[in-house]
Amino acid sequence: MLDDATVPELVRAWISGWAVSRGAAEPLPRPWGWTIDVGQPRHPWRHVLPAPTEQDVREVTGGTTVPWTWLKLFDAEDRVLPWVTGPGWHQDVPGHLMTLPLRPEHPAVPAGYRITTWSRGGVVRALVRTTDGEFAARGQLGLGPATPLAGRTGPELLAVADQIETAPAHRRRGLGSLLMRTLQHEAHAAGARAALLVGTTEGHALYRHLGWTLRAPMASLWYDPASPADRPGQGS
Repeated sequence: MLDDATVPELVRAWISGWAVSRGAAEPLPRPWGWTIDVGQPRHPWRHVLPAPTEQDVREVTGGTTVPWTWLKLFDAEDRVLPWVTGPGWHQDVPGHLMTLPLRPEHPAVPAGYRITTWSRGGVVRALVRTTDGEFAARGQLGLGPATPLAGRTGPELLAVADQIETAPAHRRRGLGSLLMRTLQHEAHAAGARAALLVGTTEGHALYRHLGWTLRAPMASLWYDPASPADRPGQGS
């Protein structure tokens, strides 16, 4: 379904499911992409440019005055970062736009752990805990309409994986694979046949191992002229 989709089409599909996952407003079209009202103290809104040009990046960054505005540029960092204009912009960790065809999954749960899933408001969540109840890992996905892929045949829904996290004390025990394969199974059961995500470099190897395909790099920035140095923010 997504094999021949363009990067702008994929980005539009991604932000649709991302907005569902985060409870954000519907993305608003702009000449250069979309703006999304997120409504968080350190994430009031974000601008998303699926095919950034130098002129667009300079205009958006040079005209930004609201602290904690986020900017997502779907291109290589070494290409787009020189276009960022004005002080106050900070580089976040880079992202990787990836896609996956979905199928039923039946992952084995490692000894000593249990996993719980539930759905509400178009969001599927999975929680991994130890058998004693200690938090180990979590993740979620938003189910968004496939309408951004205009003119294409396929299912009604696309799944967008989001906020995948494993506690440091429980890493390298197969919980990332368990979490992702469980979410992928739940998305397939809900009617989605394709999934998207924007993952960190740290998670990239896991996603590739699970069959995800890299489609585009993403540069991520946030704006705060009062912050003296870069520091990681709220991810993708």
